[in-house]
Amino acid sequence: MTSPDLEGLCSHINSKISNIKTLLRLRKIGREPSLKSVLGKMLQEMFLCNDFLNNLELECHRQERQLDQLKELQELIEKDYNEARHLEENMPFYLPSAVPASTVGLPAKKEEQGKEPEPGRPKKPGKGVQPVKEIPFVTVEEFESVPAYMRGRLLYNQVNAVIQEINKAVASKYKIMCQPTKSMSSAFRNLYFRFKEEETKDTKGEFFIVEADIEEFTQLKADKRFHSILTILRHCQRVREVRGGRLVRYAVC
Repeated sequence: MTSPDLEGLCSHINSKISNIKTLLRLRKIGREPSLKSVLGKMLQEMFLCNDFLNNLELECHRQERQLDQLKELQELIEKDYNEARHLEENMPFYLPSAVPASTVGLPAKKEEQGKEPEPGRPKKPGKGVQPVKEIPFVTVEEFESVPAYMRGRLLYNQVNAVIQEINKAVASKYKIMCQPTKSMSSAFRNLYFRFKEEETKDTKGEFFIVEADIEEFTQLKADKRFHSILTILRHCQRVREVRGGRLVRYAVC
């Protein structure tokens, strides 16, 4: 046995002897009548303190479990939030709007809005609002069915982006067409008369635009890529050409 081990053993034995002496002194004190009541109260307080510590330990365990559950819930919420944010930031522009296209109509003439019937004169029945016809977006299946030579390097999103701009141009044009000429500005009046000159017997009842309308109401340019997309739209039966008077009109199918 080495010297450090012997010293440690001696120290341990001395500590035990000291504890025994302390217990003997306490035992002698406990036999005194004047101290029994004090020791009894101390024992009762020790039991109460022990119960309190047990309850505190149980509450700590319960709080730890609840904390773990809250951490799991936080992770789920953060995951859902990140997914929702990703969807919001990457929402496809070609999804249908909340209002169906069939319910979007031409605005009523200003002369007819808010005009009360004169006394003694029956009110004329208002004309039905003519809905603006829109081009439906091309589906993925339709786009993939387009011949490869016709698609070239065009992407599906690019085709639907042009459709969105064409619908914008159609809506802007026919919004001007339904207004009374007296209330128009000179610029709108010139557009109105141009629209009328471009109409033919073949365009009666049709919604159509020309290249000038594209450049007037949108940021698109009537370039080679634009005409390639128009070829795809004609193939998918979204638009059709109405020619006449050295002018090509693109009518909504």
